[in-house]
Amino acid sequence: MNSIEVFPDREGLAAAAAEVLAQTLSAPDARSLVATGGTTPGPAYDRLATADLDWRRITVTPSDERWVATDSVESNERLLRQRLLVDRAAAALFLPLKGRGGSPREDAAAVEPRLRELLPFTAVLLGMGEDGHIGSLFPTSPDLDATLDPAGGPLCIGVAMSGEKPFLPRISLTVRAFLDTRLLVLLISGQAKRDLVDRVRADPGFAPPVAAVLRQNRAPVRLMWAP
Repeated sequence: MNSIEVFPDREGLAAAAAEVLAQTLSAPDARSLVATGGTTPGPAYDRLATADLDWRRITVTPSDERWVATDSVESNERLLRQRLLVDRAAAALFLPLKGRGGSPREDAAAVEPRLRELLPFTAVLLGMGEDGHIGSLFPTSPDLDATLDPAGGPLCIGVAMSGEKPFLPRISLTVRAFLDTRLLVLLISGQAKRDLVDRVRADPGFAPPVAAVLRQNRAPVRLMWAP
């Protein structure tokens, strides 16, 4: 299992994550970035947005999305447009998960073929909740085992009810999608999340959703943490 890269503070964590992602996306054939929501990655996006990359050939898509208007403060698309898709990165293409369907399930099915065209992803950036969820794959999600299967099932699903506030329907990429990448960066901060990751690493019987990413050898993972 991957070692934990420890940084003294969140500023150092953001700078390191941005540098790792920029290096990966600088490859001549780089073409996609899966970007998480949440509070931890925002400062990394601020830095990555200024990276001198050929953003015109890179498609950015969210790891998951809340079933809200795209201008809502709860929208991951809004976060990415405000923090990442600015400055030099404004030239990137954006593939939203929320479309014009009547439900998260309809939009997940509609975006599935477009996601397949991007595989393998060049880079995936994920965060993690204190319950061990990644994307919108929560421990209490229905059919969780299917969404954690690295070898089968869809790339994207509709999630009827989330496992933490805000309690909203969502769309999420699955573990199969997350692991079909050249590099997966898992960015976490705070002692509670570090404790959970340490337990996943020490206790084979403890299996929150993040364990599906940490206990695999399909995709390289950089696990980065700051207090």
